[in-house]
Amino acid sequence: MCGKFTQMASWSEVTQFSRSLARPPGSEGEPGANDDSVVSTPMRFANIIRLDDAGRREVVAMRWGFAERGAATPARPKHMHARSETIDRLPTFREHFKHRRGILLTRTFNEGEEVGKRTVQWTITPRDGLPIPIAVIWEEWRNGDMSLLTYVQVTTPANALISRITDRMPAILPPETWPIWLGETPAAAEEIKALLKTYDDDGNWDMAPEPKAPRR
Repeated sequence: MCGKFTQMASWSEVTQFSRSLARPPGSEGEPGANDDSVVSTPMRFANIIRLDDAGRREVVAMRWGFAERGAATPARPKHMHARSETIDRLPTFREHFKHRRGILLTRTFNEGEEVGKRTVQWTITPRDGLPIPIAVIWEEWRNGDMSLLTYVQVTTPANALISRITDRMPAILPPETWPIWLGETPAAAEEIKALLKTYDDDGNWDMAPEPKAPRR
């Protein structure tokens, strides 16, 4: 399952790829909102596309990871991913699946291969340079006056490329599916869930070992 990813570089790139996005007021300076090509890992912020209260697309900074229910702090998230097969049934995720769905745009994402006692990281990169739209669900964690928007990625069984190293991958949403996933086009739960299927990259993705970070 995806353990980290490279975000879209700028607001202009996100809005160019996704039509009718409105930049939310006051978003300047939010963690992750304007970072350039930031590598995100659990508990870091990323830009998530969702619908606002008026049903318009907006981009909001959210932190990766759901806290345990009733947790006094979100500092140690319990959930990073939600499996597509059970997302509509498990109490932890079913209300989010019904009402709080979003999309994460990435440049690349990583998958880990267990090799003996170590994990080898592989980076998946589209050859056409287009963003990779990953399905997410989100929630607003609250405790008294404190609140935080958080999200988890949805996963599916791996496709032919990624199954060489692991059995899960992010749920990818082609642009034509966005209106149903985001809730702009009314659809039954079964139709929404049917979007969460293994994505065939059709030879468009490259997968290579992640370069080792330089020693400091």
